[in-house]
Amino acid sequence: MHSPVDSNSDAPGPDLDRPLPLRRLVYLEEAGEVTIGSPETDTYAVFPADGAELVRTLADGLTPREAAERYRAAYGESVDIADLIEVLAELDLLRPADAPTAETPTAETAENAPVRWQRLGGLLFGRPALVGYALVTVLAAVEMVRVPALVPRTDNLFFTSSYTLVVLLLFFGQAPLLALHEAFHALAGRRLGLRSRLSVGHRLVYLVLETSLDGLVSVPRRQRYLPILAGMLADVLAIAALTLVADGTRGSAATVARLCLAMAYATVLRLAWQGFFYLRTDLYVLLSTALGCVNLHAAAVDVLRNTTRRITGRPPVDLEAHHPVDRRVARWYSWLMVVGYAFTLSMFAGVVVPTAYRLLHDVWSRMTGHGSTAARLDSIVLLLLSLGQTAAVVVLAVRERRAARRPAPARTA
Repeated sequence: MHSPVDSNSDAPGPDLDRPLPLRRLVYLEEAGEVTIGSPETDTYAVFPADGAELVRTLADGLTPREAAERYRAAYGESVDIADLIEVLAELDLLRPADAPTAETPTAETAENAPVRWQRLGGLLFGRPALVGYALVTVLAAVEMVRVPALVPRTDNLFFTSSYTLVVLLLFFGQAPLLALHEAFHALAGRRLGLRSRLSVGHRLVYLVLETSLDGLVSVPRRQRYLPILAGMLADVLAIAALTLVADGTRGSAATVARLCLAMAYATVLRLAWQGFFYLRTDLYVLLSTALGCVNLHAAAVDVLRNTTRRITGRPPVDLEAHHPVDRRVARWYSWLMVVGYAFTLSMFAGVVVPTAYRLLHDVWSRMTGHGSTAARLDSIVLLLLSLGQTAAVVVLAVRERRAARRPAPARTA
């Protein structure tokens, strides 16, 4: 926040003698820094303690010039108040001129309206529910030990000779489980009164659902862990429930048992995804939150980049641009990212390669005259489905890149 630029500069800019129309702000102080944001827009940023105090004086109704003078009196330094106003505008913390003020009934009702599904979130993540989840998980683990056939394995994916049915079941069957994963994230956040947004994205070559809980940074750190872990909790519960259903139907409804085991194994693979530490997985968010990091991923990537640059004799990347906590943690987290790469390679070698080999071998055999007409059609549909998913990922990636390159709209003061 410190700057040699004085607030009394004659340079053109915002009116420094009128109070700023700030939105309703929330403040959370941790480790000498303050997170400031607005529940109205779900935008938040970390400010130093002196900068946060300056924002508070603006929120209390002081004009920018008066707030800058108070800052000078308190800290003995001048501040570029116009720059701070620009930052607040970029964060959408300034109320638009044509928007109703916080005193009007319309705005007050919108700001204080209860978050939907908050009561359901409280029921799903209350102590009785958590105890029940633990019992179901333990019971499933006991059954896997008692009946080794229930243990997830790759062969469980091939519950039928029709590969089209395998792909369709895994796609449409996993869709509700993916939604459950994200719903647990959202409901655990809404239990705290936080709003959420669901979007479609991609990780590598897979389509994924993503839940945004931007307001999570505005609650104490100890309350953030459950919303972060809620998705993995949903996956574990799905695996446990599917295993127990498969156990109960092994004799009387073997087809149902095979379907459940296939779904359970696919969910195990999604859960294993959390070990890909070079991606921003739930485990990454958990570690970043517990350690108080700001952008650990970027810092760790630069640490790894410097390692390769030292080997190749190139100049290192400047790490001073990263937060001090990120720099400290990145020294060891960067090697955890390497572990994630190694884990990915092991998953690729142990799961993807054998599965792909079996599929391609059988498809080739069917298409070269060693299968029936139905088998050939099944293989053609399988190939079309695979190409369709790849095309969808490419389209999403292109849209994201275009959106990132699109210039920001101009703002008027």
